[in-house]
Amino acid sequence: MAQVTADGLTVGYAAMLEQFHPTEAVALSVHAEAHGFSGVMAADHYQPWVPAQGQAAFVWNVLTALGERTTGDIGPGVTAPTFRWHPAMVAQASATLAAMYPGRHWLGLGSGEALNEHIVANYWPEAPERINRMFEAIEIIKKLFTASIAGKDVKHAGQFYKVESTRLWTMPEVAPEILVATAGPVTAKRAGRLADGLITVGAPLEKISGLFGKFDEGAREAGKDPDAMPKVLQLHLSWAETDELALAHAMHEWPNGGMKFPKADIRSPFDFEQMAKLVRPEDFEGRMVISADPDKHRAEIQKYVDLGFDRIYLHNVGRNQREWIETFGADVLPKLVR
Repeated sequence: MAQVTADGLTVGYAAMLEQFHPTEAVALSVHAEAHGFSGVMAADHYQPWVPAQGQAAFVWNVLTALGERTTGDIGPGVTAPTFRWHPAMVAQASATLAAMYPGRHWLGLGSGEALNEHIVANYWPEAPERINRMFEAIEIIKKLFTASIAGKDVKHAGQFYKVESTRLWTMPEVAPEILVATAGPVTAKRAGRLADGLITVGAPLEKISGLFGKFDEGAREAGKDPDAMPKVLQLHLSWAETDELALAHAMHEWPNGGMKFPKADIRSPFDFEQMAKLVRPEDFEGRMVISADPDKHRAEIQKYVDLGFDRIYLHNVGRNQREWIETFGADVLPKLVR
């Protein structure tokens, strides 16, 4: 499991497979672990957000390499078990990883984005259907995990998916925890009922507080203790040796961070590139800390710790990963308090 601090907080590394060649992403994750980061969240993308990012490796291969090269927790942040993937295949991929690296793998699931999912040429529905598909997929994955651990077959016939009688023949002793990415109250409540934990991205604190409330409500309805369920954050930031450089990195590498609109329906990195031309430095205000001062970043991360997150995965948007890892390992992670 993750190297948990005495107060139960872990801060991990977000390996952005949209930006780095998989070999480099693995090497950076190893470097992060050596400097006090605990665990890795790896992005599942078929295409990068913008062409400048330049990569999109297959997340399950990378997670296996991370399993071999690191000792902390590993999981996809997040995969969509809905269009590119049939949920039965996501269940098999996840179960295999958990069998190989017991107690280290968690399964992060979301409802997907057209950027990655439209490539299989299925109809791309509106958000309510995408969310319903995700929850049916979670139901299938949970059924497969539970039945397979018990040595039984299972089948499913639902609104969106069918699974004929089968089981997962390679299973860990304990099923991977399922963490659901959520940004809205209705999804959060359903996630509380059905999943083992919650993943979200940096957002205004009052919004996240509302999500926590709905998630806890759903968990209690299902007879679960919400306090025992992980609340996981992925936080984008830009640190460099000067404020100007930190801003340049954000503008070039992560303009999507300054786009103040839903992005789930955009299909091409080249469309995002055109939209990126409209992004201004002030668009990042309140969305992402851009600063050369490690203490500004520490204060921002601390706000989320105080709100109740158990696990936080940090993504520095620039290419200056090694310097950032070393700086934060020395000046930020040790100063966070629960």
